[in-house]
Amino acid sequence: MKTERVTLLTSPEFKAFLTAQARQEGVSVAELVRSRCEPQEGEEDASLRALALELRKSVKQAQQSLRSGLAEAEDTLRSLRKARNEPSVPNSAARAVDGKKAKVPA
Repeated sequence: MKTERVTLLTSPEFKAFLTAQARQEGVSVAELVRSRCEPQEGEEDASLRALALELRKSVKQAQQSLRSGLAEAEDTLRSLRKARNEPSVPNSAARAVDGKKAKVPA
């Protein structure tokens, strides 16, 4: 955000040079000075920016995989708990009566 003002005194020739350069680039004199004076992104900065973008994408993919894996694990645990808590259906041929197997008519 541009909130500070800089006043610069120059020769008429330098002002004419700046005005011509700005006109040639299609920008204001102020924008010309800012663009020429601000630090430019170097090759290392561009590489770092690209790596950071890749890292963000990989983190999102990892988070999605983790969520999916956790949901699957929760479903499995829920199924196991349900199976454990349901009364098992006894085999009628193997019912215990007084500690002995009862014979079931065929």
